[in-house]
Amino acid sequence: MNTKAVASPMDSDIDQLKVRLKETWMTGDYDIFSRYMEPDAYLFFRRLGVGPGQKLLDVGCGAGQLALIAARAGARVTGCDIATNWLERARKRASTEELDIAFEEGDAEALPFEDEQFDMVTSLVGAMFAPRPNRVAKELTRVCKPGGKIAMANWTQQGFVGQMFKIIGKYTAPTGTPSPLLWGDEAHVRERFRNGILDLRCRLRFYQFDYPFPPETVVSFFRENYGPMSRAFSSLSPDGQARLTEELVALWKHHNRSAGHGTLVDAEYLEVIAYRGEDVADISIARSRDRKPQSRRAELLADRIEEGAMRLSQFAANLTDLEWNTPVMEGGKKGRTVGVIVHHVASVYPIEVDLARAIASGNTVTQVTWEAVSALNAKHAVEWCAVSKRQALELLQKNSEQAAAAVREFSDAELDRAAPFSLSFGAPVTAQFVLEDHAVRHSWHHLARLQSTLGQVAKNPSSQLR
Repeated sequence: MNTKAVASPMDSDIDQLKVRLKETWMTGDYDIFSRYMEPDAYLFFRRLGVGPGQKLLDVGCGAGQLALIAARAGARVTGCDIATNWLERARKRASTEELDIAFEEGDAEALPFEDEQFDMVTSLVGAMFAPRPNRVAKELTRVCKPGGKIAMANWTQQGFVGQMFKIIGKYTAPTGTPSPLLWGDEAHVRERFRNGILDLRCRLRFYQFDYPFPPETVVSFFRENYGPMSRAFSSLSPDGQARLTEELVALWKHHNRSAGHGTLVDAEYLEVIAYRGEDVADISIARSRDRKPQSRRAELLADRIEEGAMRLSQFAANLTDLEWNTPVMEGGKKGRTVGVIVHHVASVYPIEVDLARAIASGNTVTQVTWEAVSALNAKHAVEWCAVSKRQALELLQKNSEQAAAAVREFSDAELDRAAPFSLSFGAPVTAQFVLEDHAVRHSWHHLARLQSTLGQVAKNPSSQLR
């Protein structure tokens, strides 16, 4: 039986609001805008575990950034959005890559699909902007198959984007609808997904805004290409536009952590993973009894290991052969190549986890010294001097995933256990410290070094559109 949502008569205020929202999201150039967001869209997708052949619906797909990533991975993808101009751009991108993706006009509050059609329903900072959140939650649940997953990424009120919207809100009239940023609050999300959901997991994460130009240019870029920002500026007098520009530039400058002439800002979002159930009242109780208690800290450590590996992988995948074989300065002279270092990071995950396990068991670690580490690195550099990018990235993915899975098995008591550790000059350290200082930090440390070595700046995605 088809019970898909049928649009009921709406009052004139909602009708007018819907028209304004559509006009807003069709303003600017979201295709160019979203290109800069694709690296972290890829990280979001990687965590979902979507397998080849699975049916995925991307709600609020925009110009197709997440839908294209999913289709490249072998998923059977459908995307929907209210902005028809960006759907057309998404179709062109899919056609160019010979990807079979269905892009359809659709409202997150009344999705034009049958019940229980998709294995995975996603929304990357899209559905959160629909004005009636309870209808959105109901629709996302309705079209998801029992046993399937709903995955959302939603900006938080306290995060960078929340602060940016707060500034914009000072210059624009309120809509009278719930703030989209409430989708970034776990309590509100749990209330909205209270029906039909077997299990719900929420985690705070960071989305990187990375631009090869300074904050002043970033604000201009948002004003030109991001619909809500563009509409806000167009509603103001020249004086209001100048004041809004000044406040936004100050915000970007305050949060900018780029060491060069670009802009790098971390924007907090809430990752929501909801598991679709059937008769939730009985099933959820049974499942909760069977589920092994997990350490929240171990889960977060594992997340950071996966994220660091994925960011390194994303960086390395886009390198030219010349960049891959570029020597990195070590100890004041040219040392290992970029490729060897990427493979090195991948190869030591098992060692780092074994060290943490030893400490977690209360065993003193004395045989691992900095001299031994240097000898191991030197031997690795010789043996893998001609490592290919494919070899390194495959090992990076495999070993980081296995390391993360192993870390998730640690209990709080094991993380807190301490023992003398030779790499800390014999000082007693906890297993959590070993994981943080080695398995987690290692990929981020080398990623920063490699970026500095290559003088790497983000490629301008807009250059690919002409």
